[in-house]
This record gives sequence, C-alpha cells and structure tokens, in this order.
Amino acid sequence: MSPATSGPDPLTAETLLPHRGRMLLVGEILKLDDEQATTLSVAHRNWPLFKDGVISPLILVELVAQTAGVHNGLKRLKTRGEGSETRGWLVGVKKAVFHVNAIALGEPVTTTARNAFVFENLREITGTASINGRLAAEVTLQVVEAQ
Repeated sequence: MSPATSGPDPLTAETLLPHRGRMLLVGEILKLDDEQATTLSVAHRNWPLFKDGVISPLILVELVAQTAGVHNGLKRLKTRGEGSETRGWLVGVKKAVFHVNAIALGEPVTTTARNAFVFENLREITGTASINGRLAAEVTLQVVEAQ
C-alpha cells in the first residue's frame, strides 16, 4: 500500500480503515485532502463478488464507501487526534449507476469520494469509479456515524 502524507507519519488504507484481508479493497491512496480522496485498486480474484472469472460491478459501491472511509478517516484524525476511537458507520445506498457489466481481473479501478453534505453525524457521500480512465460507476451514499 502506498502512503499518502499528512504530518510526520504516512497514511495508508490500513491506518484509516478497519477492513482487513479480502475485505480491504483499497490498494493505494493517490490523493487525500480536506475535499476528497482518490484511491487505486486492482481487481483481484480474492475480492467479494468474484464469480466465473469476473467481478460484479456492485463491488464499486464498496470501493466508493472505502474511499470515503479514507477521506473521513483523515478528517477524524484532524479533529479527534491520532489514536482516537473509531466508530462504526451505517451506510445506505441512495443511488448507484453502473456503466459496466463486469470487472475483469487485473483491471485498475480509480475511485474518488467526497462529502457532498455533512450535518453532525450524518453525511451524504458522492463518488465515482473509473476503469482504465472510463467512468464505470456513479454512487451516492448516505451514512450515519454511530455515537
């Protein structure tokens, strides 16, 4: 995992997300700032939703969610400090539009996510996923952080 920088210690998907093993889909943080996060992942046979040699595009919803987790993880570090308690998120899919029928193994997926709306512990997140530079999905999530 390639690190993003913010302060003395590099940030990685592992430091910002609770996901591990085959559920950690984010491979590399390409860009991370106060506005949004952009990640790169490579489609792998160990990913959930792999069947008959391809991966269902539904996985792109999870990639947007994890990319949002990277972004909001940085925000948590900035507001609550390093070592602060992480809380769970309840996520609903408001909208998902897919422009691909399947994802081939080895294809690079670039995902961008940002908070479109924030009010207390509620967020609406918008994101896109692209494969080889072509738009593959547009996703809107509604999330509530556990208190």
